[in-house]
Amino acid sequence: MSDVYVIGVSCTPFGKQADKTFKDLTRDAFMALLADTGADVAHQIQQAWFGNCGMGTFGQRNIRGQVCFTPLVREGIFPERVPLINVEGGCATASMAFHGAYKDILSGECDLSLAMGVEKTFFPGDPERTMEIFQGGIDQLDPHEWEAYYRKAGEQSGKPFVTNSGGGTLFMDTYAMQAAYHMKTFGTTRAQIAYASSKNHAMGALNPNAQYRFTVTPEEVLNDREISWPLTRAMCSPVGDGAAAALLCSERFLRDLPQRVQERAIAVSASVLTGGKYRDLAEPGLSHVAAKKAYAKAGLKPSDIDIAEVHDATSFCEIYQAEMLGFCEVGQGGAYVASGATSLGGDLPINLSGGLVSKGHPVGATGLSMIYELVTQLRGEAGSRQSEGAHIALAENGGGVIGFDEAACSITILQRKN
Repeated sequence: MSDVYVIGVSCTPFGKQADKTFKDLTRDAFMALLADTGADVAHQIQQAWFGNCGMGTFGQRNIRGQVCFTPLVREGIFPERVPLINVEGGCATASMAFHGAYKDILSGECDLSLAMGVEKTFFPGDPERTMEIFQGGIDQLDPHEWEAYYRKAGEQSGKPFVTNSGGGTLFMDTYAMQAAYHMKTFGTTRAQIAYASSKNHAMGALNPNAQYRFTVTPEEVLNDREISWPLTRAMCSPVGDGAAAALLCSERFLRDLPQRVQERAIAVSASVLTGGKYRDLAEPGLSHVAAKKAYAKAGLKPSDIDIAEVHDATSFCEIYQAEMLGFCEVGQGGAYVASGATSLGGDLPINLSGGLVSKGHPVGATGLSMIYELVTQLRGEAGSRQSEGAHIALAENGGGVIGFDEAACSITILQRKN
């Protein structure tokens, strides 16, 4: 088994970019990746993994990555004859691409492998196309199963299941029910959720790639338009476009690279994927299972983590994931986040990128944007949002839903070795 290192990362600005095509975003992410790597290694890429969810709405239902890389191959920027595997796992798509590249290196099959996620979810004047992408993240073959599950969960949580009541997606309604259940069971408050939102918008304001670069107070969060009680618009991730990428290599490959590249390389201590199920509301979520596996694989425990990026499709998720990842006791996530523990300078900073609610959430690129942020932090290159002394970082990324579980969940642990 080979040690695995990230030697290059990139992330395009996230936002509503109607003028950008999938091929444009692919080019932008790949060129930025080569620039970040700082070594002439593109011609040595042996394998590529391409993540995307929504290109089928444009009619490109197959060979998505091959199509997007064709101009780069033609121009000699990307090597010819490289096998490229297309992956899709809802919002966890880019993490699946990363996991594929990780296994390439770990197994010894490759010395240099590429992971990329590219997405467009904004269609001016055509919101139905956006909804089509998101609807793919839940069972469309037997919808009666999740409808019955959510009706029962609505009774338990005290929030009846009503879809798209405030103009959001079905997923905002499921998150809202989970938040309502947490509030009913543990006393979590809307003010604590609003604090998480305000904190992450403040960090997004410092991130040049973020979709939303403005601050909001907790009071403004609470007074924003309701999407699905207890969630307001400021607590929910926006629709947007973007791409992100990572280049992974083996230790033997790294040894032959320039010293500057070696110094900026970040080790992958664990990459774990797990699958969801219809669980009881009181049962720990899928990320808890994935995190336990990742900690065991890396030989670490929650208290060893210095910084994290979690999948806050809504601001309640940061509260919940702090519990599931073992950063605080179950039921104490609201108080933990509101204490400032997850803020810049806190005990365990979370979502210093701005999180999904501020940085943005172009579905198929999100997981790799988390890797980009954490690698940047571990290198000490995050500027005004830099967390000092960070050596070990964790990314949690979930995709699709099966009941209140994610359909797929990824935990990645990264470590600075020097």
